[in-house]
Amino acid sequence: MAKEQSKAGFSDNQKRRFLYLFPTVIIIAGLFFDSPLESIKNLLIIDFSQAVLLTDYFAVAGIGSALINSGLLMLIASFIGIKSKVEVNGLFIAAVFTLGGFALFGKNPYNVAGIILGVFIYSRIKREKFSKYLLTAYLGTGLGPLISQISFGMKLNPVLAVVLGNLSGLLIGFILVPLAGSFSRFHQRFSLYNVGFTAGVIGMIFMSFFRLLHYDHEMVNKIVEKTDIKLAVFLIICFSSMLIVGLIYGKGDLKRYLRILSYDGKSVIDFLAAEGFAAVLLNMGIMGILSTAFVLLTKAPLNGPVVGGIFTVVGFSAYGKHPRNTVPVIIGVVLAGLVVGNSISTTGVMVTALFSTALAPIVGNYGYIAGVLAGFLHMALVSNLGYLHGGMNLYNNGFSAGFIAAFLAPLCQAFKRK
Repeated sequence: MAKEQSKAGFSDNQKRRFLYLFPTVIIIAGLFFDSPLESIKNLLIIDFSQAVLLTDYFAVAGIGSALINSGLLMLIASFIGIKSKVEVNGLFIAAVFTLGGFALFGKNPYNVAGIILGVFIYSRIKREKFSKYLLTAYLGTGLGPLISQISFGMKLNPVLAVVLGNLSGLLIGFILVPLAGSFSRFHQRFSLYNVGFTAGVIGMIFMSFFRLLHYDHEMVNKIVEKTDIKLAVFLIICFSSMLIVGLIYGKGDLKRYLRILSYDGKSVIDFLAAEGFAAVLLNMGIMGILSTAFVLLTKAPLNGPVVGGIFTVVGFSAYGKHPRNTVPVIIGVVLAGLVVGNSISTTGVMVTALFSTALAPIVGNYGYIAGVLAGFLHMALVSNLGYLHGGMNLYNNGFSAGFIAAFLAPLCQAFKRK
């Protein structure tokens, strides 16, 4: 049977191959950054780490092991999704890249499995296909540190700790889907990271319960403060390859890409479905190059959280983000940092700038000034939310973006020129 050709000459099989190829390249690169044997051995260190924000796997186990962990999770997620017959659309790509990005600073096979299984149990009880909820499950793994912290950080009996940790993962996965559906109405989909907001609320509830039981822990800030130039070159090559392939398969026609730039970025817009894979690859490549160049030019460290932010930006460039609707938000974050004397070259500000792009729909719907304001407010709020969930939610920026969108969108709408 002939392959069904998608827009711009890509078949469905070619899109699937991309989802296998990119993580494979990441894994192979990981084997070359450090000793292959050492990198594989250090994967156990990652699995048994407490993983709360900010735990940089570059610092915990080395760049090689962190990249292998990222590639493995992306590869497994792609395999499960494809075998479950999930449509390879923009959200699928965004979910896989987000999973891989956060696998550089907080996610690992151990702490994501229970959450995904919990969503599977929910789908069985609802008598619906698991594929319907799989991408929500992938995005919901932002609460992985909660499982790791219960399992390895609470000084409980080791067997009891592992049992309680995994039961918590199952519970999180089970409640995730209905909560995510409800919370999207809170910010009216003006944040692209809806599950990030949901995870923040769940993490806050869990952490409040732990504190009721007189358990608390210190926030973590274990990060690498320097850039490995080999990693920078590798990222530029990866993203340039996406750009070149997009141009080749698109036959140099930029009309579809220019149409992507015209979209407002609201979360219902799937760039892959709307404009085809060639234009999406072009957008992903451009966003990856711009993000990496931004980090290098500001002399921020290219560590796990920062590279994770770049991967997430690249993934959501298939589902809502492009240069026009993200740059104003980043400018707002940078301005807020300058006002209070925080350098953009620090990990905290750079990570906030990259993940603030969740507010892209604000720019698309209400203009550049609203986007700058959104970024400014996001920078002010995000540093105050980590305590609420105790670093158990990796998507602290997604949590903040939900509040900023809910606060700003109605005001912008009220004063929007007709």
